[in-house]
Amino acid sequence: MSEPNQDQARSPAGAAPGTLAGGASPATAGVSPGAAQDYWRGCRRLVGRKALLSAAARGLGIACAQRLAAEGAEVWITDRDPAALALALSDASAQGVELRALEMDSGDPSDVARCLAGVLERSGGIDILVNNAGGSLHTPYSFADQSDEDWRRVFDLNLMGAVWASRALLPVMVERGYGRVVNLGSKAGRFGSLIAGPNYAAAKGAIAALTRQMAMEYGPHGITVNCVCPGVVMTERTRGLWAERRTEVERARVLQAIPMRRHCEVEDIAATVAFLASDDASFITGVSLDVNGGQAMA
Repeated sequence: MSEPNQDQARSPAGAAPGTLAGGASPATAGVSPGAAQDYWRGCRRLVGRKALLSAAARGLGIACAQRLAAEGAEVWITDRDPAALALALSDASAQGVELRALEMDSGDPSDVARCLAGVLERSGGIDILVNNAGGSLHTPYSFADQSDEDWRRVFDLNLMGAVWASRALLPVMVERGYGRVVNLGSKAGRFGSLIAGPNYAAAKGAIAALTRQMAMEYGPHGITVNCVCPGVVMTERTRGLWAERRTEVERARVLQAIPMRRHCEVEDIAATVAFLASDDASFITGVSLDVNGGQAMA
């Protein structure tokens, strides 16, 4: 059972990147709990760092982006939905943080290469890459019902999207001798899923394997590569899948099987990503970190 990260709605490519700076006081502007706490206690671990998050205009992605920005990073977000990007920038501004946005299709290798080359040119380099793009893309739950096209689409977005983004940004990290890559995996890739199908579970399992291999290769260059594996994260879209694919009795039974007696919230994952992106995690690499309240332990 796992959270499909960010199903992206297709839209025309080529929109110019935009920037909005917020003027509201972070202590009073309705900042999300994780971000607000760090403003209040002065946690600014990412000052001077530049981060890019893929498919981050909604849900889990925007929560992670706001958390990194709240900790002082210069943050770029991508998505292929320009309307969602505009809303993300507006919301960030209202909450007192600044984001930079770029329209990009994470499932298109040529678009990823072109757009991230532009980000590197404008930013001067990226220190932190969060490969958030992913999702089950509303493909069937049962193996027997999934087509080759269902498998291709889900693998392109979840696995190859991370490959293409990493390929574009890792050379600059190697040149600098510093970098953080955080891949968004899933409980589905380690223990199976109750709401997403086998194509999604297999893609997220591959992300965990990719994480370990990249960590071995890039560790000598001062780059850590880790994977965050959430359980069900209660975004609006996931709530819909949860209600569609499991009965009320089944949902209650699953909740009682979680030792913390609650589902994951976006702030839980944002805090984990911020930690792995920081120098507090400088000696942690190749890890697939379960964030599921103890529902599955290994």
